[in-house]
Amino acid sequence: MKNLISFFFTVCFVGCFYTVQAQDIASASMDVPANYKKRNPIYDYSEKQLNNTDTVPGFETASNKLMVTGIIYEKDRKTPAKDVILYICQPDEDGDFVMKRDSNRKRYVHHRAWIKTDADGRYTFYTFMPGKFLRTKELKQINRVIKVPGNPEYDMNPFFFDDDPLIADLTLACRSEVVKSMLRLEKKGAMQVATRDIYLSESRPDFK
Repeated sequence: MKNLISFFFTVCFVGCFYTVQAQDIASASMDVPANYKKRNPIYDYSEKQLNNTDTVPGFETASNKLMVTGIIYEKDRKTPAKDVILYICQPDEDGDFVMKRDSNRKRYVHHRAWIKTDADGRYTFYTFMPGKFLRTKELKQINRVIKVPGNPEYDMNPFFFDDDPLIADLTLACRSEVVKSMLRLEKKGAMQVATRDIYLSESRPDFK
């Protein structure tokens, strides 16, 4: 079933996140672990201690600010999940992935952020509406990776947006999957706000 779901999303959407990761240089420098440049970027946060709120670079100057918030629950759908790391990355407002290199020459997506839930399971990202992928019919999306204590990290279905006109062009099967991770936007002052709770399962998240 897991392989079937993965195949389904490969057919429906062109995965940008894997393309970005594939651009990392394979060789590692002498002063970093051999797998540093290939490891998942969820581990590349610079803060000594993560908290349940983070801000994507560029938020302050973005014209269409966005706050995404919610609670991550255990698979019983009732208990807040503590110490879960959630990583996001996204294109800029023009739909381009801005790539940079860190001090060890590892390539990374500039517009990214991490949170780690506390006892209440809550997470909040301050970001902006990503642009549509240029020259494609790809939906606007924010890519996500999650790490549950004691388990390997895994990719989540991206956040999609309920106001994306391209949703109408999807097949019914693809549309039903998109709805499961869709953000419904509400205007509050100068910012768009979306609330989306996440429910953990043994292998991948299940959305309310």
